[in-house]
Amino acid sequence: MKVLIFTQYFWPETFGINALTRKLRDEGVEVTVMTGKPNYPEGKMFAGYSAWGTARESYDGIEVLRVPLFPRGKQSPLRLLLNYLSFIMAGAVVGPWMLRRRSFDAVFVYAPSPLLQALPAIWLARLKCAPLALWVQDLWPESLSATGFIKNQRALDLVAHAVRFIYRHTDRVLVPSAAFRAPILALTEGAADIHYYPNAWIEEPVADTTADVATLAKDIASGFSVVFAGNLGAAQSLDTILDAAERLQSVGSQARFFLIGSGSLSLWLSDEIQRRKLRNVLLPGRFAPDTMHRLYEAASALLVSLRDEPIFALTIPSKIQGYLAAGRPIIASLNGEGARVVKEAKAGVACAAGDARALAEAVQALVGMNDRSRAKMGENARRYALAHFSLDRLASDLVGQFEELVATHAIQKQEKSR
Repeated sequence: MKVLIFTQYFWPETFGINALTRKLRDEGVEVTVMTGKPNYPEGKMFAGYSAWGTARESYDGIEVLRVPLFPRGKQSPLRLLLNYLSFIMAGAVVGPWMLRRRSFDAVFVYAPSPLLQALPAIWLARLKCAPLALWVQDLWPESLSATGFIKNQRALDLVAHAVRFIYRHTDRVLVPSAAFRAPILALTEGAADIHYYPNAWIEEPVADTTADVATLAKDIASGFSVVFAGNLGAAQSLDTILDAAERLQSVGSQARFFLIGSGSLSLWLSDEIQRRKLRNVLLPGRFAPDTMHRLYEAASALLVSLRDEPIFALTIPSKIQGYLAAGRPIIASLNGEGARVVKEAKAGVACAAGDARALAEAVQALVGMNDRSRAKMGENARRYALAHFSLDRLASDLVGQFEELVATHAIQKQEKSR
């Protein structure tokens, strides 16, 4: 089976699609990846790459085709918009030329934001007479409104029209949370073919860890440490974490927060920590994904948080899978599906999104537990990850989805030709 994976983000950028692609290859799928030039997250082209022109290269024996891409820059809404639009235009115009005289059994879109990257994939799938599967990671336009990225209602309505078009011209929509189903069906008036397909937890080959990682892991392990890892942006309700930390510091709690990562609010966080004189919040910076497992294991607990917005209650943050696999207790400062998974796994404690008092109490509850109780939560977490989010299992499932989709598409073609 020949599958074209279409995604704006791919190796050497660090996304889960990299490992999933390798697993598909191991399952016997002949994979070709069409993507942009790597520039995430720093916003500038990786060494050895140019923004313009096309490129062909190999990733562990997998063919990778790269179209031109305007680099996203840092904290520039205009550059980010140009980044998104350049990939859409290049995919639609340059993509068909790079794929000329090539045939595929299916086209698969990995779609973290922006969802609009699926637009050229619809065109490519039609040109290749292949069914299209779309793996949604964010609900648009809801997430744009919730994060404040777009505030103009007319602009949000235009995005909604484009998203409706995408769903209606996709043969199968894969969603990482069952709660995505209702909003998508409402947008398409029940026309979308939706299947639950969660994110896997990824264990990349462990690289030689640097002295910085070893030092940080030792520091984390030296006391009761709550580790938050990932994007430091508007959606993560970072003010709630700081408010909780301030409460805990005022009562002499031994808990410390390590906010590992980077994002649009990194500078704001640093300023706030100094302004509030918070001695229990540290910003170590961003570390390579293949070193994070070591930092997770050093933590007393792992923290995931989201703002109190209806859209965020529908999603399961992808970091939850990695947290579960690490086998450490989880503190879920969020509503809805993410909290449900943590509670269902009996892997930690959950509290309402945006509630600093409840978050502080949840941290103190874990501080007050004995080691055996916390270890049991970690064991439950690892067991749940293996049962529900194993990469091997999900890769095999995706192959089955492709086979079913291809068979259905062939039947439909036969019926149309009669």
